[in-house]
Amino acid sequence: MAKTKIVVIQLKEIIYTVIFAALGILLILLLIFMFRPNKDKEAASADTDLYTAGVYTSSISLNDTALNLEVVVDKNHINSVSIKNIDESITTMFPLVKPSLEAIETQLYNDIPLEEIEIMEDKKYTQQLLIEAIKLALEKAKIEE
Repeated sequence: MAKTKIVVIQLKEIIYTVIFAALGILLILLLIFMFRPNKDKEAASADTDLYTAGVYTSSISLNDTALNLEVVVDKNHINSVSIKNIDESITTMFPLVKPSLEAIETQLYNDIPLEEIEIMEDKKYTQQLLIEAIKLALEKAKIEE
């Protein structure tokens, strides 16, 4: 004959088992949501690209001499701004060009938007001329919607 076995399960053991199973499922779900790739973030970062990365130029005319202002950008910000063909006669005739550009460049490196750049009173017109040339170069770099 078969012996009948009686198994006694206490209610306390059932409650502990259910709680630990629920915590295990919750932990697994949390790990899945934390480490899955989020396509919304990738799409949002692609939408925030402001520029097409590259080197863009604009021209400034000073004393019948054309200066090429070169702006290097990546997807989100300006990397450098420089004047490429500035000669000694221009620096002699317009001594504020280089210091004005350096002041603008310093502010751009500190991630200050082009519209919010502080213009120094003693270099006001030179800096405005350079900012307009930078804006022209950035218009070429902007990503069209």
